[in-house]
Amino acid sequence: MRSGKVCVIALLLFGFSRAQNATTGQKLFCYYDGSFSQREEYARVTLEDIDGALPFCTHLIYGYAGVNATTHRLSSLNPQFDLDAGKGFFRDITSLKTRFPDLKVFLSVGGNLKLREKQTSQKYLRLLESEDARKAFVASAYALLKTYNFDGLDLAWQFPQTKPKRIRAWPGQVWNGIKKIFTDESVLDPKANDHREQFAALVRDLKNAFAQDQFQLMFTQLPHVNQTIFLDIPLLKDSLDYVNVAVYDQQTPERNPKEGDYYAPIYRPSERASGNSLDGMVNAWSSQGTPLDKIVVGIAAYGRGWKLVEESGTTGVPPIRADGPSAPAAYTDTPGFYSFSEVCFRIRNLPVPTKDFKGERPLTKVEDPTKRFGPYAYRFPAYNQIGIWLSYENPDSVGYKAAYVKAKGLAGISINDLALDDYRGLYYDQKFPIVRAVKDNL
Repeated sequence: MRSGKVCVIALLLFGFSRAQNATTGQKLFCYYDGSFSQREEYARVTLEDIDGALPFCTHLIYGYAGVNATTHRLSSLNPQFDLDAGKGFFRDITSLKTRFPDLKVFLSVGGNLKLREKQTSQKYLRLLESEDARKAFVASAYALLKTYNFDGLDLAWQFPQTKPKRIRAWPGQVWNGIKKIFTDESVLDPKANDHREQFAALVRDLKNAFAQDQFQLMFTQLPHVNQTIFLDIPLLKDSLDYVNVAVYDQQTPERNPKEGDYYAPIYRPSERASGNSLDGMVNAWSSQGTPLDKIVVGIAAYGRGWKLVEESGTTGVPPIRADGPSAPAAYTDTPGFYSFSEVCFRIRNLPVPTKDFKGERPLTKVEDPTKRFGPYAYRFPAYNQIGIWLSYENPDSVGYKAAYVKAKGLAGISINDLALDDYRGLYYDQKFPIVRAVKDNL
């Protein structure tokens, strides 16, 4: 009888501990782009494929919805796939909560996947300018969350990006600052003051509309969105449950084709643009009163690659001269963009179940003993092979970021994207090494 009581107490304590862990401590927000489930062959990543990561995730963020430029409503970008009238993938996503009862599922609108298209941000700005448009967006957002049993909305709002900056020694920085006084090259949005107030109003209205059903609201600050131009942080912080700062893609081969560099440093390397680091972006919010337990650090499970040339030198130390993005890989099929599995193959020269990378020499890997900037790998052009310089995250580097989040008392980490981690376990002993490393260090 005594042993029976002990078992019951133990089970109650275990259940309490599990519930407590779901509501306290650091969170792990896991993005999943549904378009991966519609790809062909090896590039296809289904819900069954990401299933092994979900026990580690406190939140699953499904992307991406968009904004209808005419009606200003929050809309599926693929209604035949997402909605009940089609294949009902929205329903499939939220039904995961029956097997993972502690999991919260958000819907994300926007994202940075289409920011390469010209004028992408204009419909997001036009929506802000009309009170009727904002009301239409709020009503449609509430209806989608309610209908499909989502727990919250992620506003990965597509504000205009700042212009790329070259890495300059201090004389160049001084001259560039003087030049901006006499030019308008730094002006991104002539209506920035209005848009800043209007976005704060949209966030407030969403929060009020969501209150009765306790839907949560997160804002994701995409890379190169200048918070001093577009974001009234003192007003936003009280209406948001979470602020997700995407601290990757500080340098990309599309924005910086001639200069390869770290794309996700914890602290700013010397002579780089101020604020372009994990620590800088966190401080931009916390210094204006945002509670630390609302701030989420966004990391990427992918790498960025540049093509090297003869003038790139022989050290590999960034910043390094480059000639645009490196060649695309079969899985991600985007120049200069590689999933973690594709990064591992290029470094380790191990087989993958595609015809990709045949006959390539492996890259030289350089770890980061400072734990500040991240690893990189490179191969110089020689022996009739094209040179490549690659910045990426690995389990060690994301572990350092998770340790930073834990030490600072931040809300947690978001990972972009489950489909880009080594979900097959090809190169590590277990599947999802990036997810696991974050979870182990939070």
